Amino acid sequence: MLSARYFNAAGEPGDTVELPQDPFDGVVHEAALHQVIKAYLANQRQGNAATKTRGQVAGGSRKPWRQKGTGRARQGSTRAPHWRGGGVVFGPSPRSYHQDVPKKVKSLARRSAFNTRALAEEVAVIERLEMDAPKTRRMADLLGRIGIAERKVLILTADHNSEVYLSARNLPNVQVMAFRNASAYDVLHANQLLIEQGALIGNGAAQETENA
Repeated sequence: MLSARYFNAAGEPGDTVELPQDPFDGVVHEAALHQVIKAYLANQRQGNAATKTRGQVAGGSRKPWRQKGTGRARQGSTRAPHWRGGGVVFGPSPRSYHQDVPKKVKSLARRSAFNTRALAEEVAVIERLEMDAPKTRRMADLLGRIGIAERKVLILTADHNSEVYLSARNLPNVQVMAFRNASAYDVLHANQLLIEQGALIGNGAAQETENA
């Protein structure tokens, strides 16, 4: 069973905590991770790159000079691709890059992402996150006491917590979201997870064990 470092609400270290089997079952399915991350990044693309062909560029319908007698090469339009200001040959046009992924593959990739972080010992559990009011300094101090202030941190809360979100919003490389909303990409994009204990209890019992 996988375990993680445990901290109380003040950021003081305590006993390690065993992570629940769901989603921390210790299995990393790299193929599912690759498929889901690739689809996620593809779905972020707007797909609005576009160029005009010679038929879409304004002007150019008049022959620039007569066919014969000038000594120049014959030309039919100033909007031909080899002319400056002309159309583009085989240029991009708006398209959708959307990729569908089965729900079971998404779920498998999400578990694999959590397991990747847990196996690398990049998961920490905190008793609870309490912010009476949004305070960036308090959040920075808390991350400093835990020892992860210099890392790219993903804070996963039990529920939506606006005070915690606002406290971390101005900190570089810190993201806050509810545990249930974290995708495989979110988990892998960070290199340190800080999970509120209530989020784990809601997804399986989190049991404390003695430090080895």
